[in-house]
Amino acid sequence: MLTAIIHILIDAVILMIAAKFLNKVHLKSFKTAILVSLLIGVLSFFLSWLLTAVLNIATLGMFYFLGLGFVTRIVAYAIIIEIADQLSSGFKTEGFLPSLWLAVILALFGSILDAMLF
Repeated sequence: MLTAIIHILIDAVILMIAAKFLNKVHLKSFKTAILVSLLIGVLSFFLSWLLTAVLNIATLGMFYFLGLGFVTRIVAYAIIIEIADQLSSGFKTEGFLPSLWLAVILALFGSILDAMLF
């Protein structure tokens, strides 16, 4: 439970930093970043497996069999970020490409964080 709270807070900080460097990602405040990171976490928990499965089927499993399964997970994560964009008023990404970059950044730092916490 404590690691989940830490993960959400660190994701919020990463969102704030990424919004500073990515011109097409806009965040209203740190409170919004916390809410968005929580929303992304919940959406990821419920939808990530489904989106990854659909993308694997759509690509005939090519990325999976080539050892590039992370590509479909990143694209699924970018779709989740787009959904969070639609559900939150203080968070905006202008297009899919900024969401994709944000997904890559969050996935990289999330992997590092998971390696440190577990």
